Amino acid sequence: MKCLILGGGGFLGSHLCDALLVKGYAVRIFDRPNLKRYRVFSFDEDIEWVDGDFTNQKDVAQAISGCDIIYHLVSTTLPKSSNDNPIYDIETNVVSSLHLLELARKANVHKIIFISSGGTVYGIPHEVPIKENHLTDPVCSYGISKLTIEKYLHLYHSLYGLDYCILRLANPFGERQQVIATQGAVAVFLNKALTNETIEIWGDGSVIRDYIYISDVVDVMIKAIHNQEEYHLYNVGGGIGYSLNEIIDEIENVLGRQVSRSYVEGRALDVPVSVLDIERAKKDLKWSPCVDFREGLERTTNWMKTFINT
Repeated sequence: MKCLILGGGGFLGSHLCDALLVKGYAVRIFDRPNLKRYRVFSFDEDIEWVDGDFTNQKDVAQAISGCDIIYHLVSTTLPKSSNDNPIYDIETNVVSSLHLLELARKANVHKIIFISSGGTVYGIPHEVPIKENHLTDPVCSYGISKLTIEKYLHLYHSLYGLDYCILRLANPFGERQQVIATQGAVAVFLNKALTNETIEIWGDGSVIRDYIYISDVVDVMIKAIHNQEEYHLYNVGGGIGYSLNEIIDEIENVLGRQVSRSYVEGRALDVPVSVLDIERAKKDLKWSPCVDFREGLERTTNWMKTFINT
């Protein structure tokens, strides 16, 4: 089988690519031209690269040709930037994903695996941990767009039989994650700690999120290929919540020293707590996280020390 990874040059896509190749799949990566590709691809010579723009139908059609499985990892926005310009969010993410579905059904693609957002589609939770059947009331355009794409996947399955699987992902972390960004608290905080910079925290640090190490994410993404259960929607996370303050405490424990931290005004888009119930994925996909937060943090720290020194 040939797998296409839309957005395969990034943090999540690069790890997925390596794992798929190990499993014997052929892999094609589609990403933006001139993107700074991650320096670590274990099997670079076995990867087929296609440069293009996700909003360009011709580029996407070329990428889809001959592929059996599509991993849709592309997003042109982040939760904060999506609220700054929701029209752009819809035009580039929702509309482009609709074009993708049209192209996929015409090309007889076997399955689309879509990475949705477990941290934003539910909005402010009424109960924790959050099950897949929880109300969906996003407080940012990013979450609304992800949810809309989910609904269109269901529609195309109902109308045309296009198979799909939605993974509502928590907060992944690990090697190769960007260390200078507005998203990815673990990588950003750890980088600042290692370079002796002050860690800036939005709010009082009590915001709780669900974190999952990258190898566990990739594992469930591959298992989703063969899922034949009645459900097409799964939460994917560690199933345990950590506050921002607790993350910094864990970083201090791993480094064996205190780090500098400061607190700034909180953001309206940050729900107070988001922890996912992952029992459905455990049951149907025969999957469970294997790397706990401390071990994942230690692995990421070791990689980042090398990264900083290169």
